[in-house]
Amino acid sequence: MTKTQRMLAAIALAGAAAGLAAPAASAAPMAPITLPDLPSAAPGMPEEATPSSVEEIGERLTQGVNQLNQLMDLPNQLSPVIAPVQPVTDLAGAVVAS
Repeated sequence: MTKTQRMLAAIALAGAAAGLAAPAASAAPMAPITLPDLPSAAPGMPEEATPSSVEEIGERLTQGVNQLNQLMDLPNQLSPVIAPVQPVTDLAGAVVAS
């Protein structure tokens, strides 16, 4: 057997093993989903610093994701400001690179 044939055989065996394991795994009973206890405020910490419900945690996560999305969109918002200066910066980059 060549090295390529051995590799293909190993991949085929791994795929067959995964195919046989999948039905067995899906037959296992589902464990119930439980939510963790909500954190409590540390001594000296303001009471509003800790979330009071799972919904509040979700709202805070959503706010954080929205802020991250706005930050990821910042280059698109700055492109009208950068566009007039871009030829100069490209030329300066070419001079420095050479």
